[in-house]
Amino acid sequence: MELLEHLNRVNDVRIYPVESEEFASYGRILTGFDFEEALRYMEEHTEIPEAGNRYVASEPGLENIKISDVIQNQVYGGMPIQVGYCNGKNSTYNGFEYHKGSEINVAVTDFMLVLGHTWEIKDNHYDNRDAKVFFLKRGTAVEMYQTTLHLSPLRVREEGFRGIVILPKGTNTPLSPEERTPENGEDREGVLLLQRNKWVIAHPEREPLIRQGAFPGIIGENKELFF
Repeated sequence: MELLEHLNRVNDVRIYPVESEEFASYGRILTGFDFEEALRYMEEHTEIPEAGNRYVASEPGLENIKISDVIQNQVYGGMPIQVGYCNGKNSTYNGFEYHKGSEINVAVTDFMLVLGHTWEIKDNHYDNRDAKVFFLKRGTAVEMYQTTLHLSPLRVREEGFRGIVILPKGTNTPLSPEERTPENGEDREGVLLLQRNKWVIAHPEREPLIRQGAFPGIIGENKELFF
């Protein structure tokens, strides 16, 4: 755990191992599943961008690996899923999202996740000082519950991170203008809905998300984590 100790020394927020009891209200670690073929695919066929993140909602090469069918049947109860990835060099947490249905992240490299709870959203705003940071080692798979606020992983090394992302099929795909209106549900969900099955709150300084239409509802520092 030398890396985790180092991360705690260089940051002013506590970073927990995902194996800690602190993670229990956000999700669970998935055990008994063999992701090695999927990890190799990610390492051989996907790149970390020079800057920013690259998110692919549905990657056929991952979806054709046997473990994807196993996850669909055993974790999602046979519901259709999409298997994609997020690779990048993100080191900030200035946006959060949630979905209706669990999201599975598989750490292809070590990385951090910053997590909150949907019930901590007040009047379409979320104080990011309520969030907690977790460290995941390569090969760790976690199921984050639908009440968990999250966004991109954060890197713990200069070269960046790779992660597999599994979600209910159709999540994070574009909405039509008719679908994206405040009348689509309770007030909070109508305001925060950004894409299909994707509700988002952004920090007012997170300009790329704001330009996409995300609600500027994060209170607190535009926070960066160091490594």
